[in-house]
Amino acid sequence: MGELDGRVAVISGGTRGIGRAIAEAYLRDGAKVVVSGRDQAKGEGAIAEMNAGDNAMFVAADSAVREDCERLIAETVARYGRIDILVNNAGGSKDNAPVAQLTDEAMDWALKVNLWSTFWCSRAALQHMIPQQWGRIINISSTEGKVGKPGIAIYVTAKHAVNGLTKSMAQEVGTLGITVNALCPGAIETDMMKTDGPPAAEAMGITYEALLDWFAQESAIKRLNDVEDVAIVASLLASDAGAGITGSLISIDGGSAPY
Repeated sequence: MGELDGRVAVISGGTRGIGRAIAEAYLRDGAKVVVSGRDQAKGEGAIAEMNAGDNAMFVAADSAVREDCERLIAETVARYGRIDILVNNAGGSKDNAPVAQLTDEAMDWALKVNLWSTFWCSRAALQHMIPQQWGRIINISSTEGKVGKPGIAIYVTAKHAVNGLTKSMAQEVGTLGITVNALCPGAIETDMMKTDGPPAAEAMGITYEALLDWFAQESAIKRLNDVEDVAIVASLLASDAGAGITGSLISIDGGSAPY
């Protein structure tokens, strides 16, 4: 018997990186898993690689679009009859710049893909979790949701907002068998980091290698974490054993965050 036998989990942006690691951990724990992403081919490839048969499904969805977020939850319930665990993993930023040169479009997209997607998916999922009196919402935030860094204000702002939403939701549903937490990973060299890191570093006036070294050196372990470090904590929070943890902003960063 797995810790998550009979549970149904949704992981937005779950075809690679942190989301993929969490999806695979949940499958090992016995859950049925639905992952989303914008690329149909990549999504179908990820499902095939997971080799989970009918226990895994991909839904093509853009997390920056409300209708897609709501459809992700609806298609999950249509396929598996329920939703127990929601991991709001989709996120990122693009066109980073110092605030003095920052565009409205860059801020708007960062808020949609990080904050609004978390809100849209959570609101839809709660319509099912509240009646069943059981649920787990896990928001993938960042240590940048606890500190400020130059040049990436849109990401820092969005993740601070996700953390605030996490704490408020936890207060609202705490007596209903539902927990809401945020995981705050430090720097992890995922595919997204390799894509978004170099322009972010440029906006900060340093090289990509210097950015990675900065993240490593500000930690206690003097190295980057990996996706499995995050997946382990996500598994705990999704289980019955995690029932007493809610409203928490849990750093998985090798000791770099100040709180």
